[in-house]
Amino acid sequence: MSVLTNKRRKPCEPYRSKTRAVQRYGWISSNWSGYVKRKSRQAYRRISAEWTVPYVFPSSRTSYSSAWIGIDGFTNNDLIQTGTAHDWIQGRPVYYAWWEILPDTETIIHQPVNAGDCMRGIITKITRHTWCIHLSNLTKGWTFRTVQRYSGPQSSAEWIVEAPSIGGSPALIPRLSPISFRMCRLNGRPPAFSTKDKGIMVQNQRVLSVPWPPNSCRDGFIVRRVR
Repeated sequence: MSVLTNKRRKPCEPYRSKTRAVQRYGWISSNWSGYVKRKSRQAYRRISAEWTVPYVFPSSRTSYSSAWIGIDGFTNNDLIQTGTAHDWIQGRPVYYAWWEILPDTETIIHQPVNAGDCMRGIITKITRHTWCIHLSNLTKGWTFRTVQRYSGPQSSAEWIVEAPSIGGSPALIPRLSPISFRMCRLNGRPPAFSTKDKGIMVQNQRVLSVPWPPNSCRDGFIVRRVR
């Protein structure tokens, strides 16, 4: 497996645009797309979801993408997260699992991941500064857990498809099959997604990644790479 060592995931980078076409979305970013819940009264102490690892289609350019769940990072520089990577490197697709707590770089989970696999991620606060990161590949039958220290403000919760940063700027994301997030939970309950929670990825005046409206239970959605 070839993995770029200077690839980094970053907090949400707002994209300033007056384009009317994006007014129906709650937020716009140059590196994130998906759904974000922002704290109203209770701090976010548990997030979970299932998602399907997308297929990466051939491209003439090296490109990178990640799907993940996390807490914080929307309006601050703290972030605890776990997810999967789906890149196009040296003429072939690369898939792997990881966890990360900013400002540290990712820690790779050395277990098999392939396109089409069903993943389940859970991040749970145990004590004041202790959290458990849990990632399972339901298709392959493995489970990873780690307990880590984290002290972010717990002010946002995310289900995201990201263009990681290369050299300080968001990378081009590869051509991907749609990514389905299901069974999303926040503090143990369905998050009741709405339009204001939904955000698209825009780079250089071009829309790259768009989440569909939530499902009928408002606990799942699909993110589509715009071709």
